Amino acid sequence: MAALLEIEGLCVAYGGLRALQDVSLTVAAGQFVTVVGPNGAGKSTLFKTISGVVRPTAGRIRFQGNDLLALSASKRAHLGIAHVPEGRQVFKTLTVRENLEMGAYPESGRTQWTRTLERIHTLFPVLAERATQLAGTLSGGEQQMVAIGRGLACAPKVLMLDEPSMGLAPAVADTIFERISQIHREDGVTILLVEQRAVEALELSDHGYVLETGHMVLDGPYETLLADDRVRRSYLGLTDA
Repeated sequence: MAALLEIEGLCVAYGGLRALQDVSLTVAAGQFVTVVGPNGAGKSTLFKTISGVVRPTAGRIRFQGNDLLALSASKRAHLGIAHVPEGRQVFKTLTVRENLEMGAYPESGRTQWTRTLERIHTLFPVLAERATQLAGTLSGGEQQMVAIGRGLACAPKVLMLDEPSMGLAPAVADTIFERISQIHREDGVTILLVEQRAVEALELSDHGYVLETGHMVLDGPYETLLADDRVRRSYLGLTDA
């Protein structure tokens, strides 16, 4: 498979503290890739750097051959990069429909809006039912559906999801995981996922990366990561029987 996203030697520092150090990662078109690791490992920083919120101190990021570091965050969105941030961050004083429309501002989102909106409503019927309701009045799970729908509204080539299960009841988180898998399986959208529920996330994935204190310490398919004793204990919460 052709590489869609290529990251090489990425370094990010905040006030002299290194958040990412020499991080490299490759996502092929159509892949489902998960990044796992403890809190503070740099997972959210990685996503923010890809989407253009954070500037790296070194390294290279290419998307379909384009040098992302030469482009503004808004121009990166027009390439088909959708970032669903940690904590959902919906526009609480806008309606559900207005939130989705905000995600459709890139050209691909505008030209495919009718079809994309129909797909979002198929995945998340409650968003059609609550189209005129203020997003801030929804439950946490419903707000996460809005956030994912807003990401899909731009008809993305890669959907980056940062901790989509955070703060959700287990049954609701299960539903969110099912929909993410459905988006990948049925729509062919490339998925890049950061998630604390590592076992469930990696089971869905084609490839996983383990990030620890700003360094990539291991990568491979689910079976490879599951076979590593340190990963099993520290990141997957598993112990030998």
